[in-house]
Amino acid sequence: MKRSGIIIIHLSYWIGYLLLLLFIYSVITAGITGTRLLAGASIMYFKMMLGFALVPGVLSFYVFYGFLFPNYLGRKRIFALFVYGLLTAVMCGLAGEITLSILIGGAGDNFRDKIFPNYQPSEILIAMFLTSVVAVANGIVGLVTRGFITAYADIKLKEDLNKKNYEMELTLIKSQLNPHFLFNTINNIDVLIGLDAAKASVYLNKLSDIMRFMLYETKSEQIPLAQELLYIEKYIDLQKIRTANPDYVIYTMNGNAGSNMIAPMIFIPFIENAFKHAENKKTENAIKIVVTVEKNKIIFECENAYPEHKQETPGQGGLGNGLIRKRIELVYPGRHTLEVTDEHHIYKIKLTLTKDEL
Repeated sequence: MKRSGIIIIHLSYWIGYLLLLLFIYSVITAGITGTRLLAGASIMYFKMMLGFALVPGVLSFYVFYGFLFPNYLGRKRIFALFVYGLLTAVMCGLAGEITLSILIGGAGDNFRDKIFPNYQPSEILIAMFLTSVVAVANGIVGLVTRGFITAYADIKLKEDLNKKNYEMELTLIKSQLNPHFLFNTINNIDVLIGLDAAKASVYLNKLSDIMRFMLYETKSEQIPLAQELLYIEKYIDLQKIRTANPDYVIYTMNGNAGSNMIAPMIFIPFIENAFKHAENKKTENAIKIVVTVEKNKIIFECENAYPEHKQETPGQGGLGNGLIRKRIELVYPGRHTLEVTDEHHIYKIKLTLTKDEL
């Protein structure tokens, strides 16, 4: 917790404490009439409160807060805390009683008459008990206050550590996703250069746009959904380089991207795996990609047919669902549904994100 926050907590307590004493004062002096009587009663009251409430309260609060909590309660030395807490309360109560006696004043040649003028032993014990009770009450508040501040600091530290771990893990995942896609795309353009240099130049510009997107846009936690969809379109165009079949991949967009925001490259790993494991490039509708924007959610569906003789399914090779799932869980913890089906050599992914949680 910041120093300013701690100061505010302390000030709030002591302001409330003083208001309580003022309330007691107003109750006590409510029936007093006459300026002289009221002035005399007020002076006596404030002397009494200084000795009975303020001195023992402040001393006890900060001894418990600054010494007993870190040295005993923080180390779970409960018995020692109890013993030293009682001693602290008695000493603070004694300090308050001495302060009160000095303020009231005494006459005499010896120390007792000056400090405890005309007090009987029983009266001194009662006064000591009352000031000790006040000291114990404030000491407990001091312990609770220090405990709250310590607990808050621990929670904040854990949150900071979790955030750093999250950022490091997410960065590691991104570092594994991006180069994988980049290498595949470069290989595709390399094939096209030998077939059609002019077309290769067009696709090279698209690759440049994609690289710019990967280098700069993916650093943000959220990007416009429209930008992500444009990235997907360019990616699909680059993948089509290696096939003359116009119906090899079918991409459909339902609804309007509007102003929706989304985590960058959240869909592309599924698409990349689909291209890697899809059926022969001469097959029609080998890959189907559908993005649907509804009122309250965004649905991404990607399916691909794969050959019967293929030794591994799309979920096993490439980036794998483990890494992809991990990133989604980090970005949308408990705020998504991911369905994976693998039937009749059709591998299908359905990812649903609730719009107001994007």
